[in-house]
Amino acid sequence: MLNKKTLLKSLSTYGNDGPFDHCIIDNFFQKKIAVQLESEFPKFDSHKWHNYNNALEVKKTCNNWNDFPPTTYQAFNYLNSNEFVNILRNNIFKNNKLYVDIGLNGGGWHIHKRGGKLNTHLDYSLHPKLSLQRRLNIIIYLNSNWKKQWGGNLGFWTNESDIKPGNLAKEIEPKFNRAVLFDTTQNSWHGMPNPLNCPKTEYRKSMAVYYLCDPPSNVNKRGKALYAPSDDQANDKAVLELIKKRADIKTASTTYT
Repeated sequence: MLNKKTLLKSLSTYGNDGPFDHCIIDNFFQKKIAVQLESEFPKFDSHKWHNYNNALEVKKTCNNWNDFPPTTYQAFNYLNSNEFVNILRNNIFKNNKLYVDIGLNGGGWHIHKRGGKLNTHLDYSLHPKLSLQRRLNIIIYLNSNWKKQWGGNLGFWTNESDIKPGNLAKEIEPKFNRAVLFDTTQNSWHGMPNPLNCPKTEYRKSMAVYYLCDPPSNVNKRGKALYAPSDDQANDKAVLELIKKRADIKTASTTYT
């Protein structure tokens, strides 16, 4: 399913650039596979989507394996396979343990419409059910008609602390069939806080898979994403309260729609 030579070449650059370890893999899937994967996304108004619509995140997701058509099912299956995980282990972590999350907690299909956004954030640190540390994200973009002027770049921010991000250090355009692989244990602030400016008939589509590792003794036990307010939200008490609720396993579900 993948262009393995391209994958291995890109993995050799992993960690060469900041603000945290990452690499960009263009032409990730074989072209015919990528085209089929894009075509299998549900319509935006499909009942299959789980909706997030609040001041921090405007998006829809689906991680239900029963809803994945054949090629999508096969792709997620391969990205969670021993073969693919061993490629990551051998080329990035030198055989250190790396585990899959077959339940795709927080992963799966993601889609954003016009006005969609995702405030700068840290991902959950400790998996709420497996008690393993989240270590790697891979995101693959599958919007072949996307135009640069519509926005949608993935931003990486400098590591100021585990409470707030520093400065925007890098932006990655969501080109069709481009994958971004990055470490999530390095106060890896990332997001897409600027609302999309695409036509109403176009959508930013992506697949996401996350990989886990054994937690160190001093692991942050955060079980949900920690968001940062955008500049115009910095003094908004309602948004700051929403951030607290969204970051707490017990109250996060009340922030969804």
